[in-house]
Amino acid sequence: MTTRPSTPSRRALLRAMAALPASVLVLGELPGPLGTAEAAAPASGSATRYTIVPFLNSDDGTVNVYQSDDATDFRLVQASAYTPPSNRIRDASVFKHTDGYYYVTYTTHTWQDVSTTIGFARSSDRINWTFLYDYTVPIAGLSRAWAPEWFVDSDGSVNVIVSCSLTSDEWIFTPYLLKAANSALTAWSSPAALSGIGANHIDTFLVRIGSTYHAFTKNETTKYIEYATATSLTGPYTISRTGDWAGWGSYREGPALVQLDNGTWRIFFDGYGDGNYYYSDSTDSFATWSAPKALPAISGTARHFTVIKETVSGGPGITKNATRSFRSANYTTRYWQTQSSLLNLPVVTSSSTSSEKTASTFTVVAGLADSNGYSFRDSSGNYLRHYDFRARFDADDGTTTFAKDATFVARTGSASGSVRFESYNYPGYYLRHYNYQLRVELGNGTDLFRQDSSFVPVTAWA
Repeated sequence: MTTRPSTPSRRALLRAMAALPASVLVLGELPGPLGTAEAAAPASGSATRYTIVPFLNSDDGTVNVYQSDDATDFRLVQASAYTPPSNRIRDASVFKHTDGYYYVTYTTHTWQDVSTTIGFARSSDRINWTFLYDYTVPIAGLSRAWAPEWFVDSDGSVNVIVSCSLTSDEWIFTPYLLKAANSALTAWSSPAALSGIGANHIDTFLVRIGSTYHAFTKNETTKYIEYATATSLTGPYTISRTGDWAGWGSYREGPALVQLDNGTWRIFFDGYGDGNYYYSDSTDSFATWSAPKALPAISGTARHFTVIKETVSGGPGITKNATRSFRSANYTTRYWQTQSSLLNLPVVTSSSTSSEKTASTFTVVAGLADSNGYSFRDSSGNYLRHYDFRARFDADDGTTTFAKDATFVARTGSASGSVRFESYNYPGYYLRHYNYQLRVELGNGTDLFRQDSSFVPVTAWA
């Protein structure tokens, strides 16, 4: 592979020009209508899989494939998974079609070039991609067609929404909708402009919940991501949140949303002003958002991606309504143990006392907040929960907060047979030992953290 010079943000480059860029981009629900049955922890033996296919900060001629089971810790699956036969691949959008194939559409040229086409490729496995065709967007006087994004509406219709500018003003973009005219995705309707978001916006991401379309769009003047809604895909949209309404800061672009297993909505965006890639979560229908955090491992490497969420086979499974002990995956003589209501990780052996063995034995039950998740009871009937991020055992007080604090989602661990336990209400936070104490901590993308947060269910000590 030929390594190209570092590729700066296209908007960072355009800001230096006299005419500010302005475009609108809409990304749809992938692979189908979101906000429905998407929110549930994976059942025993299944796993959640999030896939992204970003181009690279160092190379806009190829894309990598990454996957994650928690939408936080993305791991490289294939480097340079797809390189188009000519030109570039930027702003890649990916979805899984009803024919079983994964499709990617993308910008075919770098920002400086006239670009009247968008590219298409497909894959049966997300790893090996085949170029399909470059499509010339049929708009008279077209100068640039940027950042095409898939949108699958609730009726199953497949759309691409692409930001286009004319030669009369090559940096002022307008979002256009192209609807697939056949299931092979080789024929498209005439472009139809979206309305209501207005000029000088770019990277609009759309999800539909019920009868409402929710759009997240970057205002290229203020550099903030704004929020709009509509009752029709083509609009008109009404922008109701502007400025730093969500606390994400300015110089943010490329928003993309996905719904996590517990129903939380997560937004990803490129913090091109500081070189990081961020995420932020909302649990109240987009009204408020958590403080943005940089994605571990891929922040600063990946650029402009969308997310496919799937349920796949092969996830961890632990028998419920049974007693188990839990051994550290990387400290193999140490086990979970209740000590003064706190969960610690002491050494336990066949020579340990009966009370120590009993304190190291737990009953695995269905998650209090989600039956596909897991909760754990000690011998006194108290439940494992996090409190101030410390793992401890308390009596169930019947509240929703307690149920969520005491529910964990099983993710595949770092060693064979091991499991990681993600907090149900703090996505990306895991039970992890530190100084032989168990806490709930945010994953940092390192192998050490994965090892420290992996535990092997074994035959109960008592």
